[in-house]
Amino acid sequence: MQRRLILAGLAAVGTVSAWGWRRPRTLSARDWQAAYATPLTPPTAPMKTYHLGHSLVGRDMPAMLAQMAGHDHASQLGWGASLRQHWNGDVPGMAEEKAHPHFHAAREAVTYGGYDAIVFTEMVELRDAIRWHDSAQALANWAAMARTASPAARLYLYETWHRLDDPAGWLARIDTDLSDLWESQLLRPAMARAGVGTIYVIPGGQVMAAAVRAIEAGTVPGLTDRRDLFAPGDTIHFNNLGAYLMALTHYAVLYHRSPAGLPHQLTRADGSPAQAMSPRAAKVLQQVVWQVVTRYRGTGVVQVR
Repeated sequence: MQRRLILAGLAAVGTVSAWGWRRPRTLSARDWQAAYATPLTPPTAPMKTYHLGHSLVGRDMPAMLAQMAGHDHASQLGWGASLRQHWNGDVPGMAEEKAHPHFHAAREAVTYGGYDAIVFTEMVELRDAIRWHDSAQALANWAAMARTASPAARLYLYETWHRLDDPAGWLARIDTDLSDLWESQLLRPAMARAGVGTIYVIPGGQVMAAAVRAIEAGTVPGLTDRRDLFAPGDTIHFNNLGAYLMALTHYAVLYHRSPAGLPHQLTRADGSPAQAMSPRAAKVLQQVVWQVVTRYRGTGVVQVR
């Protein structure tokens, strides 16, 4: 009996060791490029859209996007929630965040909701999500579920950003994290899993960085500092202007259309008027959004040279 226990223990150690040394499967550079070689076909009608995420989605941004696009939308949000927490059903802040008319429970929404576009959002700090929340597997789980339920649905990952006071530098993190984390450690391993397919990218962080560079270069009338896009005293959550910028970004990616000319005065999710930037500022940032979206292959939008 003791011998059998010792052998079982050794076998278990061997299994752990094998998993510990086994490198996670990921798409090769060639397969990664091939996944985005052919752009998506632009949609011809408003798409029923679902958002799975946290406060960098929020309620107001999807509401602004819906006003721009004329589409139906729903969401499940949490407080800093990871995709794994959504998958396991232990979402921080769920009770509070479900108290709105556009809430739709995630598993039911992805499996039976009939959504044309599903936007997944991972928690930040992204390094922690990858290390402790098995981000790639969680994203793969959600994507495979969505593919099984609705093979024609378009799947997206919303790339976000980190805190303005990040020790490595906020712009520096955005510049390096897209390749080093979002692509290499999240998307490529997730897309290597069976049944996942191509997950396109809504480059929120890239747009934020480009907008901030334009603002701080003095080319956006009425805006002077990156904090103009963030809530007062907050180093990560956008205000109404930042929400508007992210709504423009989602619109450009989902609908393959330049956001130029879209209204700049919108309402929040509760129906109250959102703080609006000037028409001149909106025009500049709409151009910035389109430049970023059409220069990054991962959006699935036809590239503009």
